[in-house]
Amino acid sequence: MTTRLFDLDSHLRAFDAVILSCEPGEDGTYLVIPDRTAFFPEAGGQPADTGTLGDARVLDVQEKAHDILVHVVDRPLPVGDAVHGELDWEPRLRKMQNHSGEHIISGLIHKYHGFQNTGFHIGSQDVTLDFDGVIEREELRRIEYLANVAVAENVAVTAEYPDPALLPDMEYRSKLELTENVRIVTIEGYDCCACCAPHVKRSGEIGMIKLLDYIHYKGGIRIHMQCGLDAWDDYNEKYDNIAAIAASLSVKQQDAALGVARLQEALAQQKQTITALKKELVQAKLQALTPDASGILLFEPTLDMDGLRAMAEGAAAVRGGICIVFSGSEKAGYQYAAAAKNADLRSFAKEMNAALTGRGGGSPLMVQGSVKAGEREIRAWFANRIERKVLNIMR
Repeated sequence: MTTRLFDLDSHLRAFDAVILSCEPGEDGTYLVIPDRTAFFPEAGGQPADTGTLGDARVLDVQEKAHDILVHVVDRPLPVGDAVHGELDWEPRLRKMQNHSGEHIISGLIHKYHGFQNTGFHIGSQDVTLDFDGVIEREELRRIEYLANVAVAENVAVTAEYPDPALLPDMEYRSKLELTENVRIVTIEGYDCCACCAPHVKRSGEIGMIKLLDYIHYKGGIRIHMQCGLDAWDDYNEKYDNIAAIAASLSVKQQDAALGVARLQEALAQQKQTITALKKELVQAKLQALTPDASGILLFEPTLDMDGLRAMAEGAAAVRGGICIVFSGSEKAGYQYAAAAKNADLRSFAKEMNAALTGRGGGSPLMVQGSVKAGEREIRAWFANRIERKVLNIMR
């Protein structure tokens, strides 16, 4: 049997124990059961604690039964040995901050909307909370405010195993129908919930509670959240980003969004101007072509795919052969569009792609794609493989 020290003191960082069993696990690990532990196992949406047990590194902890906690370690520990265990404290603290913050949010949503928490997970990037009803952004902002008021009030957070006979008369949240080893976590004035995980001792330890985003999910909503040190990290990252954006736009930080909107509007206008100029360029190039039965090969580095298609189609209307236009650079590779009035370009594109490390295709009269070959290799292939009566290479 393993005594669950984290139930007695969630802030216990180190302890001494005796190894009850040690067996080989997978991938060179060992499965160790001590007689007591402060390591919380993976359970209730919360990842397991990590740290050290004697000379071994604790990689994971799994609950085989309520009083049998298997510690996955990186080396064997002799049965009967007394060992000293130490938790990686900051990861544990962050998990407790997030988990206690989730209880406050879930309690408030249940109080004001009657919705049940149907899912909870502490991930590497954020925490997700699922509810069986829909709450829109403005109301979530109010819930977030009330949650941070709860933090500021620094109310007590307690955990206990009530007498099973008292459970039917107790009001508490629970995702499951529980009958034994029911542990009730109470955040004074805000929530009462069945939970097996360690929590902070007072709400002030949680720090900031921040709801990052939400989506509609399975008829309800999924909230993305961070609390405490995780929320602080998130704030710092976003602050640095906003500061950099504001500086680059020469605006105050509170005007960063407005500055970005103005920049987007200016870029949209410039894009319209560039598109118009490219169309004029295409028309000028096409007007310079003389009608004949040959095709043509052109390189136009400033054209996008729409421009390539327009120039290829326009050239094919004037010339009788295959008209192909490339755009790009030696470093990035080249895009192409090819058109013809009286030829099936699909076999032509297949042959060209094979020779020039390309990909693409299309219809009999229009193909498009890209190649990895450089301009010199492209020109050489056309000069060697395409008869000049079909394609007159322009230099």
